[in-house]
Amino acid sequence: MNDDLIVADASAILALLKKEPFRGFEPRRLFRAIISAVNFSEVIERLCSGGLTEAEADGTVAELDLQVADFGRTPARIAAHLRPRTRHAGLSLGDRACLALGLVLGRPVVTADRAWANLDVGADVILIR
Repeated sequence: MNDDLIVADASAILALLKKEPFRGFEPRRLFRAIISAVNFSEVIERLCSGGLTEAEADGTVAELDLQVADFGRTPARIAAHLRPRTRHAGLSLGDRACLALGLVLGRPVVTADRAWANLDVGADVILIR
């Protein structure tokens, strides 16, 4: 596996697509990132609810050439077990799916969600701002 590969949270992908400012992280690293199928679905849903057609949303995301990882038994179990340790930070299932995938793959996770900075769940968290 490429040592530069990262796991992307939906918030980071959406920030990239909205051309929001990044600090301390090169946005181009999100191209070809690994993303949980749960987070991938969240990105598409947000783009569509933001006014894009289904085809436009699919085309926009396709340009990033993301590697979509199935939300299988192991990451699903880990995401469930993360709930008690992340409840105080208000993490969603999508958030926990991203963290679980990072833990399964041993890759850092990239997010725009600052609440992740103080989590102690074993994942290497990279904040984009």
